[in-house]
Amino acid sequence: MPAGLRGRRWRGGAGTTDDWVPQPHERSQIPGSPASPAHPVHRRFAFAAISALVGITGGLGNAIVTANLASLQGELGLYAAEAAWLPTVYVMTNVVSGLLLVKFRQQYGLRLFVQIFLVGYVLATAAHLVAHSFVSAIMVRAFSGIAAASLSTLGLLYMMQAFKPEWRLKGIVLAVGIPQLAPPLARLFPSELLEAAQWRTFYQFELGLALLSLAAVRWLPLPPSERIRAFEARDFLTFALVAPGLALLAAVLGLGRVLWWFEAPWLGYALCAAVLLLTIGFRIEHGRQNPLLNTRWLGSGDIARFALVAILTRAVLAEQTTGAVGLLTALGLGNEQLRGLFMVILAASIAGMVVGAWTLNPNFLGKPILIALALIALGAYLDMGATNLTRPAQMYLSQAILGFAALLFIGPALLVGLTRALAAGPSHFVSFSVLFSVTQSLGGLLGSALIGTFQTVRTRVHLVELAGQVSLADPLVAARVGSGGAGLSRVLGDPALRQAEGVALIAQSLTREANVLAYDDVFALIVVIALCTMLWASIHISRIQRARRRAAQVSTS
Repeated sequence: MPAGLRGRRWRGGAGTTDDWVPQPHERSQIPGSPASPAHPVHRRFAFAAISALVGITGGLGNAIVTANLASLQGELGLYAAEAAWLPTVYVMTNVVSGLLLVKFRQQYGLRLFVQIFLVGYVLATAAHLVAHSFVSAIMVRAFSGIAAASLSTLGLLYMMQAFKPEWRLKGIVLAVGIPQLAPPLARLFPSELLEAAQWRTFYQFELGLALLSLAAVRWLPLPPSERIRAFEARDFLTFALVAPGLALLAAVLGLGRVLWWFEAPWLGYALCAAVLLLTIGFRIEHGRQNPLLNTRWLGSGDIARFALVAILTRAVLAEQTTGAVGLLTALGLGNEQLRGLFMVILAASIAGMVVGAWTLNPNFLGKPILIALALIALGAYLDMGATNLTRPAQMYLSQAILGFAALLFIGPALLVGLTRALAAGPSHFVSFSVLFSVTQSLGGLLGSALIGTFQTVRTRVHLVELAGQVSLADPLVAARVGSGGAGLSRVLGDPALRQAEGVALIAQSLTREANVLAYDDVFALIVVIALCTMLWASIHISRIQRARRRAAQVSTS
């Protein structure tokens, strides 16, 4: 019996404790992953329910903060740059915790890690209810990011227990898709509660989810796993270099558009420091015999192409969160007016997750990725031509397509990298875990940063063009200025002030139109990027398929 399993006791359900040792066929090939015994049906449903609970818990809190950032900014009395730190800190801690999570799980077990940081998350959230300040909000978001990294893995492992071995890959697709439902769910959270209870309701809700997850994990634990001595002393040196490098990179991407890239000198210094730290860390790893991050595998052609496709796809999916929502927000719509749209997105996302799991073909994982890219291009194309009269109802179809595509993509993308990591050896699992986390988390930040920056630049260009077409010498413009000022005649007696207000109203109209035109440019850019990525990925996938067919012909001949 392996030393890591000797003497272990597994409570198979509430109120029962049995001495239990897995059979050889039930043990996982990856140290730190639980064994896979046969479960009765009721326990499988319990595993699936806990997987859904912890998956939603990991992402819903940050999604609600992001969706209601302006309200929280006012509640805490923050500037826009300060409020932008809240979702950014979540990504910073979420990315860096993945560096140690896998090896911690292999040496100490995942449940210990989850319980440590879930308890920390609970305590930080409870403390924020008492000390309602910017610093405590940052602490909550930091612990939330760490907890989310462990909860996403925990949700994956729980969902795998819910399925029979032949269906387990479909379970992985469902498990990785559940946390992606958090953003549309967050938009359905009643903003009236946030305003009436001054955000205490939200933090009580977040605290309740964390406590429920902690109770569920303790009530029905995973089967025991084989533990090994995983950590080496130089792992912590790598972590001390790579973790702050990734965190600084996330800070630059998260705040660059808000502070503007060339206006805050510390952004440049932070970017330089990130490049330096990551370079030194990767150089150290490159020379290690048993590295934490296998740079040779990460730098191989197949893995580099996979990472690029994953980053680009995640970036263009920002069309939904930054593009469409940004357009409707610029037109003056709030969360209350967008709830119908996000109910459609939520339903489409669930459909994409289910269809992705049901139609999964392990022999051709590239097919759903290509379909997802084509659907993203189609959705963005449908949004082109938006005007200041565009309302959520006109975007139901396009955003439903994008929501479907996002969940159709995420599961096969994970399995593509996972199969390559397992084929290379279990030691590559840490490298893949970090790579996938970086492509999804930093890819989302990169997409929002690039799309937001492009939209800002194009707004300025369109505003200059529109302003050049407007002259007070034009009778139509003069009449519009006069009518705008006439509406204020009861409160402004000075004709000069009324004319100035009329000019200001014209400027507001021009700014709104410039924003709309800029978002149309954003949608066109996303169409181009999605189509180019799909074309490039299809060429690469076709090359792999031809190589497999030739290898099969050689082996049969």
